Amino acid sequence: MDVARLRHAFATVEGPVRSPREVRVTRGAAVLAPIYEDGGEAHVVLTRRASSLRVHSGEVSFPGGRQDADEDLVGTALREAHEEIGLDASTVEIVGELDHLSTITSDSFIVPFVAVLSHPPRDLVANPDEVAAVLHVPLAELLDPAVFREERWDVFGTERSMFFFELVGDTVWGATAAMLRQLLGLATGTVGRGELRHL
Repeated sequence: MDVARLRHAFATVEGPVRSPREVRVTRGAAVLAPIYEDGGEAHVVLTRRASSLRVHSGEVSFPGGRQDADEDLVGTALREAHEEIGLDASTVEIVGELDHLSTITSDSFIVPFVAVLSHPPRDLVANPDEVAAVLHVPLAELLDPAVFREERWDVFGTERSMFFFELVGDTVWGATAAMLRQLLGLATGTVGRGELRHL
């Protein structure tokens, strides 16, 4: 998969499905899914969260976090990506949004922005207070059926899908895996809007 295909997918797909929490929560959170092409192959930037963090320590995620009172959610995603991995906002083009989602760990909502970077980001540096490692993952690896699996979990008495991507040295799961699944699915035409299938 290349960046041109990704751009086309988000230019033609309808807008995101919103989280029901958005009508009652004043501030949400945002994450950035930075995509870049290197050698004709698209990659996504992920982070492994620092083990010292109180929530989701050691997990793989997109750069992102809680919205400040005086910023919009795109600003949140760009600010957090700069704070966590030093991503220069001038290299970022927002090309779309995934469906907004909520999680079981907070009474909030998350807006995932998909971005194309103008060039491969060779100078990203993990902020050790938040990030243990910056991961550059080829989309082709994530599209390998051997890497992906779905399980059914009982969550508060309701059976829910849980998605997993098994990378070398890391397992991506939970909200990040659900977002990755929809990102890849929208780009390949295999997953549509409203099919995020996460809390």
